[in-house]
Amino acid sequence: MEPNVQRLLNDKLYDKRKTGALELERSIRELVAVKDYKRVSDILDQLCNDYAYAVHQPHARNGGLIGLAAAAIALGPELPRYLEVIVPPVLACFTDQDARVRYYACESMYNIAKVAKGEILKYFNHIFDALCKLGADSELSVKNGAELLDRLIKDIVSESAATYVSVLETDPPPPYEAKDSDQDSSPNPNSNPSPPTAFSLPDFIPLLKERIWVMNPFTRTFLVGWITLLDSIPDLELVTYLPEFLAGLLKFLSGNNADVHSATSTCLDKFLNEIKRIARVKKGIAESKKSKGDGKRKREDSVDSGSMRLAPDDAEEAGSTTANEDEDEVSSEDDWIPGQDVQINYKAILEILTATLDSPLEEDSLLESLRWIVSFLDICPEEVLPFTPKILAHLLPAMASGVEPIRQAAARVNTSLMDYVVSLTDESEAPSGQPSTRPPPSTADRPEGASSTRASLSSGREMDMRSPTPAQNSGVPTPAESIQRQPDLDYAAAVTSLTLLFLNDHEATRVAALTWLIMLHRKAPRKIVAFNDGTFPALLKTLSDPAEAVVTKDLQLLSQISRNSEDDYFSNFMVSLLQLFSTDRKLLETRGNLIIRQLCMTLSPERIYRTLAETIEKEEDVEFASIMVQNLNNNLITAPELADLRKRLRNLETKDGQAFFVALFRSWCYNAVATFSLCLLAQAYEAAYNLLQIFAELEMTVNILIQIDKLVQLIESPVFTYLRLQLLEPEKYPYLYKCLYGLLMLLPQSSAFAALKNRLNSVSSIGYLQIGPRPSATTPSASSYDRPNRLGKGREDNIIRWEQLLDKFRTVQDRARRAQRMMEGGLDDGPAFSGIRITEKEPPRPAAGPTVPPKDSTPAAAPPKRSGLTRQFGRLGASVSGRGKRSQQQ
Repeated sequence: MEPNVQRLLNDKLYDKRKTGALELERSIRELVAVKDYKRVSDILDQLCNDYAYAVHQPHARNGGLIGLAAAAIALGPELPRYLEVIVPPVLACFTDQDARVRYYACESMYNIAKVAKGEILKYFNHIFDALCKLGADSELSVKNGAELLDRLIKDIVSESAATYVSVLETDPPPPYEAKDSDQDSSPNPNSNPSPPTAFSLPDFIPLLKERIWVMNPFTRTFLVGWITLLDSIPDLELVTYLPEFLAGLLKFLSGNNADVHSATSTCLDKFLNEIKRIARVKKGIAESKKSKGDGKRKREDSVDSGSMRLAPDDAEEAGSTTANEDEDEVSSEDDWIPGQDVQINYKAILEILTATLDSPLEEDSLLESLRWIVSFLDICPEEVLPFTPKILAHLLPAMASGVEPIRQAAARVNTSLMDYVVSLTDESEAPSGQPSTRPPPSTADRPEGASSTRASLSSGREMDMRSPTPAQNSGVPTPAESIQRQPDLDYAAAVTSLTLLFLNDHEATRVAALTWLIMLHRKAPRKIVAFNDGTFPALLKTLSDPAEAVVTKDLQLLSQISRNSEDDYFSNFMVSLLQLFSTDRKLLETRGNLIIRQLCMTLSPERIYRTLAETIEKEEDVEFASIMVQNLNNNLITAPELADLRKRLRNLETKDGQAFFVALFRSWCYNAVATFSLCLLAQAYEAAYNLLQIFAELEMTVNILIQIDKLVQLIESPVFTYLRLQLLEPEKYPYLYKCLYGLLMLLPQSSAFAALKNRLNSVSSIGYLQIGPRPSATTPSASSYDRPNRLGKGREDNIIRWEQLLDKFRTVQDRARRAQRMMEGGLDDGPAFSGIRITEKEPPRPAAGPTVPPKDSTPAAAPPKRSGLTRQFGRLGASVSGRGKRSQQQ
């Protein structure tokens, strides 16, 4: 390089450096003209080593940059072979501490790229990395220079990235050689593979994946712009690499910069629309192939069936016509449609989308992920299905979001996902993943005596038509294959995710989780819940939920599980429910009636009451048993869901009705008033009257009086309309009067006393005529209970043993009295309470004849003083009396 040029390039003034660059350009042009490439290489080495790499001499670096740009312009078509010398020092200057050096580096690279055009794409990654950093430069001039260079590189990429091959990679064409006419002159594509293009998208993706996590808004804008540009080039198919940078792109939406947010949203919309278009293209091609395959099979069937009737020439003509049609089909299938060969990694994309759902604070990212998921449920629902457990874990909480768009998007995803899961094959239709289609007939299925030769001649074609071979050869799936390939849901993971949502703070989320479990259990009962897993205790605990809608859904699921399970499961459910009530008395008080009524709506009320009665009979906590019986009895009398059960109890003429009554009576003994009301409900008035005789031996506590007060109110309700009408037939129901008057004698002077007295006074003139003398024995004879007009055909068909039931009542009430004394710290001179267990069998009793209580039986405890009881009942019964008045008004 001439000394004058060296001096000018090292000058601190830009104009002089420019003058030196022009002289250098003229010199290199002359050398290129005479093909003195050795001298050109020496000048370039001197520009790089003595100027561009002079780190501590900024003026020299600036001169070297402008000198390299001038050399690139002078080289012209010869530039590609020198780019590996010119470009690296310019790239090194992009990171210089001096802003002017960085600016001149942009200017120099701009001029080099303008001359090199497609050849510069070999260094695209290095230039892109430098521009990515310069886009956020603190110096405005540097940012402007980088922006100009960025525009130029984008233009080059748009024009040449997909097709341009470097001239250094292109081999000269082989010399022409004459070939024989009968030799195949078509080129073999595998013999000379095409050289790689200068721009490599697979090499660029790792750099983009690394840079996509930047936080600077200018750099994010730069990246979104490049992603949008590369996606707009059809031959590159950037969408194939979408999983590599989608997570970072979604992160851009959580920033505060409006420009970045807008550009990112537009970019994601383009990707999603492109995925939809590709899916439509592939679906259309698949349907076209299927229709052509069906048509081909039909033509084959028609040709085969008619070949025996056609002449040889006609058959040959028909065969050639079919062959020509097949060739036309093949040629039409060879037409390339944009997008038909693009592979979308749905699984990787869904993994990113579901991972984004874990960040509820990033509302925009969450909203975009939900939008993509609902679109994928239309495009490829079978790909979404394996992600259902994880989606549900984050989707259902989003349904209770305080942001309306997120709540609406989550609801759309939930609806679409549930509709798809519902559309899958039920467990009953294809158990254990086996197809529900029948297999083709085999020789073993033929009737006995049928000739195999005859079958091969007469029905051989029919058997071939039913075999799946033609469909398999044509690429069209058979129904059996489609069922086998149907995706399966991970029920265990889904149930685990939904069960954890029971702890969510939002009612809507808990209701949605239970709704999903109900649907899943309906589809696959055997895969959802086992009694010994963690789901059943969670369902029981959910009964204590403060939201009534959650409890209703929970009971619906428990009922559905019990209805589709064996008896052991149902019995365990009832036992667990009683244990829950026993440990959580507040739940029994606030939700006990709701739970019982909801269960009776979906399950058999008789089965529920019979199972609960058998369990309560074995209960050792007599206090809880009394409270539970009281709740069950109140529902039995008042709940509309139990109307049929009440009708069944009023019919003691069948063995089933008698057995049900006995089962209830034995457990109802824990509560004296409930036992009495059960006898009234069953129209066993004589037994009810004998219970009143035993009442005289009990301590008339305030609790018992309050229960009697409520019973009087119930007698005035529509449930006991039949009982009030029976007062008009004293000759048929004489003990009904004694029962009601007995209640009147037990009640103190209260509103309930007045109501019952008024009722009896209205029919007293009829009743007094029919009341006979009181029998001498406390327990009537067996024949008095077994009258045919109440218990059917006679004693041989009656399974109710009234004496044993009354003894059972005495035993249980005596045990309850002893337990109450022990709780109060009182003394008991009878047998120890711990020695009496409700599960012990009772001693055998005589088969017939009246039973008189033994003389040495434990006497009833003396009732408390009347004055104290009256004062206590007056305080505690005021509210009950008020309710009684309101009931009478109604």
